[in-house]
Amino acid sequence: MFSSLHHLRRWACLLSTVAVTSTFAAVPSLQLTLQKRVETKPTSGEFRVTTTAEAWQPKQTAIIVCDMWDLHHCKNAVTREVELAPRMNTLLEKARTQGVFIIHAPSSCMKFYETHPARERAKAAPKAANLPTDIGVWCKQIPAEELGKYPIDQTDGGEDDDPKEHAAWAEELKAKGLNPRAPWTRQIDVLKIYDHDAISDSGVEIWNLLEQRGISNVILMGVHVNMCVAGRPFGLRQMAKNGKRVVLMRDFTDSMYNPARWPFVDHFRGTELFIEHLEKYVCPTITSDQMLGGKPFTFSTAPLRKN
Repeated sequence: MFSSLHHLRRWACLLSTVAVTSTFAAVPSLQLTLQKRVETKPTSGEFRVTTTAEAWQPKQTAIIVCDMWDLHHCKNAVTREVELAPRMNTLLEKARTQGVFIIHAPSSCMKFYETHPARERAKAAPKAANLPTDIGVWCKQIPAEELGKYPIDQTDGGEDDDPKEHAAWAEELKAKGLNPRAPWTRQIDVLKIYDHDAISDSGVEIWNLLEQRGISNVILMGVHVNMCVAGRPFGLRQMAKNGKRVVLMRDFTDSMYNPARWPFVDHFRGTELFIEHLEKYVCPTITSDQMLGGKPFTFSTAPLRKN
């Protein structure tokens, strides 16, 4: 009798182990290649690209979609966002199936989502025990950035529209009853929001959500990299300085940079220069093909670069 019970218990333990193993096997880790730039010698000002392979557990990972609004005061910015959004949505759909937590952060648009379950989820997250004191404010620079020179002049706001087209766009927005300087009301519809996602533009709420779920890894994507993506309360700088393992998905972003300003390069090169700045002083970057396969996303109007 004792022998039979002993064998039954052994089989039960084995079956339990197999079940747990199968569960983990069904959700493979995210195989990512993180890129950063490291100074060859201290104070040399010369950097080399380095890459590191990492495996991130989906349940410990969140994607924050920053300010992918329905409209913008820069017409060219809208055109580029409309081109980017479909592939971004494809990645978000896949990430969900892998167990990654999706946070939509269309700033200043919370009223539109007031009763959405994903918005309620963000508001209901309990206050984290380790809530950073300044997580509710913009972060324009972290100490590491003091070692370098800001790579582009964005003091004009970064609009790269043709002046006549820009004026016509402003009139079109006015005719719709919108503020031509801040016409956004919600996230672009191409990006689907599910009830089990979260919606927030609050650094406090987003930090609470991350801590509630034991999330240590954060992927930022969206616009604009040299402004909102880097500086928002939930942006790259805040996540990096407060201890999250944060990366920028560098092919899923755009910048506000006007080629008529220093360093007088094309718009896309301006974006690249700022991403390089981030890789030096703020956080590593990854590309969408690491999760989707195929090739990294490129805008159709971006010039071809020689390797």
